[in-house]
Amino acid sequence: MRIAVLGAGAMGALFGGYLSRGNDVLLVDVNQALVEKINRDGVRIEEPDGTVQICRPHTLTDTAGQAPVDLMIVFVKSMYSRSALENNRHLMGPNTYLMTLQNGKGHEEKLLEFVDRAHVIIGTTQHNSAVGELGTVRHGGSGMTYVGCLEGDVNRLQPVADAFSSCGITAACNDNVQKLIWDKLFTNVSVSVLTAVLQVPLGYIAENPDAWALCRQLVHEAVQVANQEGMGFDEEEKLREVRAVCENSPMGITSICADVKAGRRTEVDTISGSVVRASQNVGVPVPAHEVMVRLVHALEQRKTKV
Repeated sequence: MRIAVLGAGAMGALFGGYLSRGNDVLLVDVNQALVEKINRDGVRIEEPDGTVQICRPHTLTDTAGQAPVDLMIVFVKSMYSRSALENNRHLMGPNTYLMTLQNGKGHEEKLLEFVDRAHVIIGTTQHNSAVGELGTVRHGGSGMTYVGCLEGDVNRLQPVADAFSSCGITAACNDNVQKLIWDKLFTNVSVSVLTAVLQVPLGYIAENPDAWALCRQLVHEAVQVANQEGMGFDEEEKLREVRAVCENSPMGITSICADVKAGRRTEVDTISGSVVRASQNVGVPVPAHEVMVRLVHALEQRKTKV
């Protein structure tokens, strides 16, 4: 399969590297130094067990003149999705699928600006990764990757799942992938966003009574919205899972927390903001999530620190 991966960050480099073991992969990024490093030395993937893999996708900053691909996977930060897709529009042929495995919810809205509903793939993955030295990613953990579609029979995506699985990214088609996306979202819209606002590690959210009370409210509102969409989640079960994330990685620093600390723009609009938009569609108020979105944006815009 001919695959383009947009974004050579932690997840893009991981997936681009793995998929290059059995496919013709174009890994696209705007960082010229990173592109040159990967083309020279490959993507260095440090595995959880201490082993290292070197993978060699064809990496480039400009895809002009390249033939259309079968699959394009968007792994840039959500606020750059539209520009990345526009810059690589020429890679989209009549049969090209666009896929998002990005954190958050609602990314398909941008993909639909470029292809029809039948050619959009949404999904979620349990793999996680972090950027190390230039050209290196640290593979933190693996698990299932699920893919689904907006319309039609999900089984038509089996060749995509097979291409992933054959390269070490175990994947399956799922006819209710929206529920899986919601399931992953609960942690991001509660503990993750709170670590960004409070600038604390994960463990603090479970340890501090006030922080945990806020977390409970965020989970409650998100579950109410999801269940109004017909998802059928058990709120107490989701709370236990969210708390376990804090307790299992007490010193863990979330990516949104790191972005706020570094003064970078965050993906809050497709994380907490996605709950706000969904709430408006189903008529369920989510005041805590509205506050979180505004707080994170206010923190992004700080010019000075005390």
